[in-house]
Amino acid sequence: MTWLWLIGLPLFGAALLWIPHFGPRVGSKLGSRLGVRLDLALTAQLDVRIVSHAPALLITTSALTSAIAIWQTATASGSDPALLAGYLRGDAMARLFAPVVNIIFLGISVYVHGRAAASPERAAVMRRFAALSLVFLAACNLAILGNHLLLIWLALEASTLSAALLIVRPEAPASDGGKDATKEFPSRLASWRYVLFSSVGLALALLGMVSLGRSMELDGHEATLFLDKLPAALAGPANPWRQLGLALMLLGIGTKLGLAPMYSWLPEAYDEAPSEVTAMLGAVQFNCALVFLFHVVQVFRAGSGALITGELLTIGLSSVAVSTVSIVATRNFKRLLAYASINHAGVIAIGLGLGKPAGFGLLLYVLSNAFIKAILFLTAGKIEQHYGTKDTKAIAGLIKDLPYSGLFLMVGTFGLLGFPPFGSFLGELLILSALVTSGQMFVFAAFCMLITMTFVATGRTIFPMIWGEPKQERTWPKQSALSGMHKLIFLMALLVLGIYIPPQLSELMASVATLLEGP
Repeated sequence: MTWLWLIGLPLFGAALLWIPHFGPRVGSKLGSRLGVRLDLALTAQLDVRIVSHAPALLITTSALTSAIAIWQTATASGSDPALLAGYLRGDAMARLFAPVVNIIFLGISVYVHGRAAASPERAAVMRRFAALSLVFLAACNLAILGNHLLLIWLALEASTLSAALLIVRPEAPASDGGKDATKEFPSRLASWRYVLFSSVGLALALLGMVSLGRSMELDGHEATLFLDKLPAALAGPANPWRQLGLALMLLGIGTKLGLAPMYSWLPEAYDEAPSEVTAMLGAVQFNCALVFLFHVVQVFRAGSGALITGELLTIGLSSVAVSTVSIVATRNFKRLLAYASINHAGVIAIGLGLGKPAGFGLLLYVLSNAFIKAILFLTAGKIEQHYGTKDTKAIAGLIKDLPYSGLFLMVGTFGLLGFPPFGSFLGELLILSALVTSGQMFVFAAFCMLITMTFVATGRTIFPMIWGEPKQERTWPKQSALSGMHKLIFLMALLVLGIYIPPQLSELMASVATLLEGP
């Protein structure tokens, strides 16, 4: 039952932030109805205190969930305990991804605390931000622990709605005085597009579940969406309803991951959202949606392996192609990182489509990618805050102006491009090897050409920002080494994945890789 704290603690924290806010209003109405006079001063004081400590509450809650996730993973006995009548399960996939997601969220919370301390004007929105972020974390943990397809779907929808509100940030209206709110507040438009595309993707996944239920009924099985019961219900040759349901689910979840063809929401949402929210989308929610995709592939691989391979290789290679073209063309460094995220999602889809030969390398790439995106998006926020622009041509000499940010951008870019000794290098190498051994030579050749173009285009854009001569002399406040400790921890995790994987972690990754091969 300890796993339930990963959901309960964030929800309790969110309630703690909002209940005192409504306390005076509710108490006043209740007192008038009962004909008594209530002293609400204490509630109002409590409200003020909680708001002032919202960033600390965010850190405390995420630190506790991180500790619980690590403890549960480290002390697992090998069994997969069912929770809440089987709707939740602490299986190997949950034990692998829950610590990663919660640790990254903890790092984001530390970043938010530092930003709030440095910018007192942000205090006014910290209650809203912290409460929505904690609801987001609870939904993501629910998606990771879910043992029922519809429950995972609902959890992802809840995380989508809370993230959509976080994407919108207070902005000054456009200087032209126009009345179009989408032009005056571009983050609103980005949020609406995020909700639209995410809802379409999740609707396709839901339609796929309906088709899957119809398939089981035609085969004479009782319709179920429990992951541990689906293999028995799907025994036998695949019928058209099952194939349709699988195709729709892959396309729908792929949309949520930012894969082609419905990827256009991602660059805009990642660009317009505050950097801490972008990190939450790219390094936390992305992995929760990926766990959903992993579960679907795990269940369907045995009977529909050819469809999974064909669809994932197609959308994966298409995603790598469109992201490469966009990386070459963009001058906005946050959009460049967003397109790189699409590129990485395409690589993951290719590795997942290959199945067994790429299983371990795929997981190594996924875990490394999570920490890389957290480092890069949080660093991008620091750079945007200081320079006041996202134009790559206007930024140069980062290693002199902002030495720690320049260093993290450099290291993150090396990881992004798959340099050794980071885990992304070995993971990508294993996926390329699996392409060759699987006989996918066309995909291999196209993939090599595209990642070479991505390598050149990314380096051409990012490296002058780091080492180029500053455009003008500026005086910055000295950066504190402590302000980057959370990113340093992410970097250490990257090095561990690339140099030495602890035996317990290696065994857990091997177990998850085996799950992805199917029942």
